[in-house]
Amino acid sequence: MSTTPVKDATLTPNGKPLLSVRDLRVQYMTARAPVRAVDGVSFDIAPGEVLGLAGESGSGKSTVAQALLRILNPPAVIAGGTIDFQGRDILAMSDRELEQFRWQDLSMVFQSAMNALNPVMTVEDQIIDTILSHRAMNETRARKRARELFEIVGIDPSRLHSYPHELSGGMRQRAVIAIALALQPPMMIMDEPTTALDVVVQKEIMQQIEDLKNEMGFSILFITHDLSLLVEVSDRIAIMYAGQIVELAPARELYERPLHPYTQGLLNSFPALTGPKERVTGIPGSPPDMAAPPSGCRFHPRCSKVRGFHARLVPPLTEVEPGHFVACHLYTSPDGPPDGGPG
Repeated sequence: MSTTPVKDATLTPNGKPLLSVRDLRVQYMTARAPVRAVDGVSFDIAPGEVLGLAGESGSGKSTVAQALLRILNPPAVIAGGTIDFQGRDILAMSDRELEQFRWQDLSMVFQSAMNALNPVMTVEDQIIDTILSHRAMNETRARKRARELFEIVGIDPSRLHSYPHELSGGMRQRAVIAIALALQPPMMIMDEPTTALDVVVQKEIMQQIEDLKNEMGFSILFITHDLSLLVEVSDRIAIMYAGQIVELAPARELYERPLHPYTQGLLNSFPALTGPKERVTGIPGSPPDMAAPPSGCRFHPRCSKVRGFHARLVPPLTEVEPGHFVACHLYTSPDGPPDGGPG
């Protein structure tokens, strides 16, 4: 069994990441105590790869996304770690450098299109603003580009003059995707992009995202709580719990052979669409208070396989099979605590 250190545990299969995150820590400063929303997260994303990020609400997924773009608002602060994008340190960028970096190199599709779009501007004007703020282009060419983008995402260009409230939910989401694609960035973050849509429109949007990704070759960090959706679209999946990554593996392998008890619980929470009927079981308890998280393994208060030492020892993220990493004492020390002490 390999015990690769965390700093090496998330390398992409070809070892050449587009984005490299190491030991990222984000805190929300409150009067009571700092809330450690993201605590030591590390992962890589290769060119053209889709990395899925899943976990319950409050696990830190969206905070990770906002930290990558440095759009966190107070009281959130990035307390440590590094974010490297094509050899550039995002955390060391000036405000001017960030203005050029956002949307040109890394764009984001937010989970609520209605909130992401300006309600008093036409969608066309919002696309044009994005283009002209980064490109030396006249307005006529920018309008032509806006029409091209609407055609790419499957919206009749005649709807460019619409305000967000005049579009359906699916059209608004496509419009946000068009804005994210406007400058052809090498990577996009998609934070719950289909949550508010019905299943038919969700399927159409996901198919379109996949087609666009295959055509343009951009990478995606795809964030959702829906593991069944991630298995269909992702190359690899990382599972977050209480601000930490607890499992990382190729998507199909994670679905067919989840190792962490938390991942197993997530998968058992979704009913199967085909095959024999099986009882759906939830995960007992609730996510921990991140102002005072549990010691040791953070999942131990909810884990059915817990042993005494799990409450005091932090399990390292360990490669237990090629490319399959898990932070669980069941795999780092199946017969007892790693230090040989009492269980």
